[in-house]
Amino acid sequence: MKVSIIGAGSVGASCAEYVAIKSIANHVVLLDIKKGLAEGKTLDIYQSATLLSYDTKVVGVTNDYQATENSDVVVITSGIPRKPGMSREELIGINAGIVDSVAQQILKFSPKTIFIVVSNPMDTMTFLTLKKTGLPKDRVIGMGGILDSARFKTYLSLALGVPSSEIQGMVIGGHGDTTMIPLARLATYNGIPVSTLLSVEKLNQVVSNTMVGGATLTTLLGTSAWYAPGASAAYLVDSILGDFKRLLPCSVLLDGEYGLDNLCIGVPCIIGGKGLESIIEIDLDSNEQEKLIQSAHKVQQMNQSLDSIL
Repeated sequence: MKVSIIGAGSVGASCAEYVAIKSIANHVVLLDIKKGLAEGKTLDIYQSATLLSYDTKVVGVTNDYQATENSDVVVITSGIPRKPGMSREELIGINAGIVDSVAQQILKFSPKTIFIVVSNPMDTMTFLTLKKTGLPKDRVIGMGGILDSARFKTYLSLALGVPSSEIQGMVIGGHGDTTMIPLARLATYNGIPVSTLLSVEKLNQVVSNTMVGGATLTTLLGTSAWYAPGASAAYLVDSILGDFKRLLPCSVLLDGEYGLDNLCIGVPCIIGGKGLESIIEIDLDSNEQEKLIQSAHKVQQMNQSLDSIL
């Protein structure tokens, strides 16, 4: 199996490292426009193989898309990262052109690949990739809900003082500070609803912390996070290449599901060897459904910025 990761910044390099270390694929290509960046990072990753006991081939290239030929999965992380005080929406103008160019060049060498979109604003970049490539919806997947859900489960585990591995929780909606919807009502600790274990105030704080999880890290770090985003992308790659049929919240094109149409937004999906294998429509209460509609409206407003490109 071959995976190509476009963009050798911190997120792309972290994704490449996790894919290699966990032997998710036997061939990883990391590509970047900046000369020497991908080559240096992959050499560094490759040199850890003797210490961590993996045999994945890791190669870095500068703007050589032929090296990505016959990739089973391509992860797009290209674009400028957020800075403190910057919203994901502010990245549309710059990142749209970058993501469009990347997708077109990839398809010249890997016409059957499955795209994973990480670049922000992720829902809009996923929609752009889908529309500009003309690919079927099962082959273009936005990663954001997996990352948001990881943050949600982390904050729940901290509030409860229990291992995060024993927490189940999901975030749907847009991948943005005001558009994501942590489903607190459905979150559990070993099958027990967390709403019975935490006060309303503490649970609301967990939801609030989740929604500003990315902005919190951007303020602390001075740039976007990379470890958890890279791990989230690698987990999605693993779900596809391993054909695991995992239930994951991903940004995909909706065609009437949840009463929404013609936009990409985070919903529960079965992810397997074909990419998006099905969309699961869970029973939302009236409040959750209304929040999803509001989230979709905000995503559609962002998508209008693509009119000149599409």
